[in-house]
Amino acid sequence: MRSWHASDVPSLSDAGLPAATRPLRLHDTGSGAARTVEPQATARMYVCGITPYDATHIGHANTYVAFDLVNRMWRDLGHPVHYVQNATDVDDPLLERARHTGEDWRSLADREIQLFRDDMAALRVLPPDHYVGAVEAIPLIVEMIEKLRAKDATYEVGGDIYFPIATDPDFGRVSGLGRAQMAPLFAERGGDPDRPGKRDPLDALLWMARRPGEPGWESPFGEGRPGWHVECSAISVEYLGMAFDVEGGGSDLAFPHHEMGASHAQVATGERPHARSYVHAGMVALDGAKMSKSRGNLVFVSRLRRDGTDPMAIRLALLAHHYRSDWEWTAAELETAQARLGRWRAAVARPAGPAAAPVADAVRAHLADDLDAPAALAAVDAWAAAAGDDASAPSQVGALTDALLGVKP
Repeated sequence: MRSWHASDVPSLSDAGLPAATRPLRLHDTGSGAARTVEPQATARMYVCGITPYDATHIGHANTYVAFDLVNRMWRDLGHPVHYVQNATDVDDPLLERARHTGEDWRSLADREIQLFRDDMAALRVLPPDHYVGAVEAIPLIVEMIEKLRAKDATYEVGGDIYFPIATDPDFGRVSGLGRAQMAPLFAERGGDPDRPGKRDPLDALLWMARRPGEPGWESPFGEGRPGWHVECSAISVEYLGMAFDVEGGGSDLAFPHHEMGASHAQVATGERPHARSYVHAGMVALDGAKMSKSRGNLVFVSRLRRDGTDPMAIRLALLAHHYRSDWEWTAAELETAQARLGRWRAAVARPAGPAAAPVADAVRAHLADDLDAPAALAAVDAWAAAAGDDASAPSQVGALTDALLGVKP
């Protein structure tokens, strides 16, 4: 599956600014603490993608903009970045929407994936090196399930193949949750804890036997389609290997998705950890409830763009909140962002301004501290509001906001 067009990222050294030196610290969900993420020569990151039956709402954009900051910070530190993202282009919600609308599920997925690409390009989110759909990854998924089966880490219930969580002694370390907390989340987030015949209510589905009227693919386990969690396990291991630097997504993916995916990969490969850090973005609400497709309380990036909203204002509205915080989208959020964007553009268009090196140092320091984007924005605000006589500063700060914040003023 093809990715989207990459926007140019200015070189801050070419702009005359000092090189970055501070390593990036990110909050790891399992440990509950911020830790320094120090990649080897190449930084490796996997961020879970959309299920393309509606794309792209502000909650999605909030997550992908957050991890775009990680990508940009690593690049600023001189690391090549190997970034992988999936698209779950066959799954229950997609098939249900297709049945409801009478549309072919493939056409629905293709249309929404293209819309997602367009939105990400407009928001200047740097594209993944590998953008992989679940359907094209089925051979990889089958291979991983076969590895699990060879290690006696599968069993069958009514033709479906399950993964027994008891085979992974590290189960629970990704999310940091106990069983009492896991049980209701598993039921709420696509699990089937009450299915008769399962060894453990939390055991996860690896392969679903084909149901009438649904697509299926041949496999050693019979005709069917993959479970959700094993999709990301197989794709991440194939393209990044084990012990990659960051796996990311929204906070609702910590359990069960990332927990299960890590266990699948660790048991299948015999290596651990799956990822060195698990990093999660907060949820965005609308009208007092988490923005979600099931509720229908969504604000779509594409609709804002069609209405003439500058994508840079949308991005600034997202960056005004710390990536791990839960917050509520309102019209005032966008108005504030549009005003900020206007001030920044006026400031970088001036013939001179305050020296750029101090604001560059402040922006880098704030982002290195667990992506404190609101503080970084405030540092640029202070520069824009001040007077100065450095003729090179406006272009340098324009390059700074573009390279690190992804905002082209």
